[in-house]
Amino acid sequence: MYTLSVYMWCTVFGMSVPLTLLGLLEREPSHGYDLKRDYDTFFGRGKPLPFGQVYATLARLARDGKVVIATEPGDGPERKRYIITETGASEVDSWLVEPIEPEPHLQTVLFAKVVLAIMLGRPAEEYLDTQRHAHLARMRELTEVKRGGNLIDALLADHGLFHLEADLRWIDTTVARLDALTKAVAR
Repeated sequence: MYTLSVYMWCTVFGMSVPLTLLGLLEREPSHGYDLKRDYDTFFGRGKPLPFGQVYATLARLARDGKVVIATEPGDGPERKRYIITETGASEVDSWLVEPIEPEPHLQTVLFAKVVLAIMLGRPAEEYLDTQRHAHLARMRELTEVKRGGNLIDALLADHGLFHLEADLRWIDTTVARLDALTKAVAR
């Protein structure tokens, strides 16, 4: 079943965990567990960041001079508090102002399946109809999330809905052009 958490994992998967943690540290110095909590709250919906990944990432950031570690005494072992350096803050600033690469997804799985269905003499239109129904079901789920969620959930649901709407337009256009696509693939 397609849920917001699955959508979020797909969206966040391409996001830079190190830069996101640096951004959280620019806000305020933090302990690893605080960073994990904040990351999971805002960016890891449905796919929490493993503690091991948090601490491994923080160790690499410290190695690369992007954070420094301050130790604090505690009841048990010393606690580490991570503080962003000027180098780390500069990297976050550059990352935030640099636009992400627009990804036209010219060779998507959906496109590949349609072309292969045609090449193999299978019913591409039936496949596209099945895909349309799956997209519509996902859109209904995201609409429910949007109705019952907070602002963050609503914005993430909107992002997913807009992508699904674009896919539906592509599906409809492709169905209208299947005869021409079949001729183009047969060449």
